Amino acid sequence: MAEARGKGGLRNDLLTRLAPGPQKAGDGCLHFLEGMVLTGIGVALAYAGTEQDKPLYLAGGVALALVCFLGTLAVVRGDRRERAAETAGAERAARVWDPAFYCHGCECVFCPGGVPWQGALTPEQFKKFVWTEAGYADQLTGPAKEASL
Repeated sequence: MAEARGKGGLRNDLLTRLAPGPQKAGDGCLHFLEGMVLTGIGVALAYAGTEQDKPLYLAGGVALALVCFLGTLAVVRGDRRERAAETAGAERAARVWDPAFYCHGCECVFCPGGVPWQGALTPEQFKKFVWTEAGYADQLTGPAKEASL
């Protein structure tokens, strides 16, 4: 779908609107680092509580560190699951995305041979169609999530 890169593609944000997948590169590492920094703040607060003999700091620091650590594990696990779904569905998405063409005049996506679909779709409908076929429609956000097929 090279049409999304040229001739008004940036102005209309076509690369995002016609994306074949979520493209979650590197989110898990960044979320892990953020979570570990917050966990470290909790540990530092707990340490300050033991050094200054303040039990409230100790309890609050331990609770903050524990919540941040467990929350980080849950977020990173979710990122890994989304990335695995993207990898598993990439071939199915390519089967629908590759034969498609974008028409700048009518601002719609169509498939010349009528396979895998017939008719014209808006970019949001097309994105929802591709992501649903690939198995990661649960990651859709914004107008594409609300688009009807």
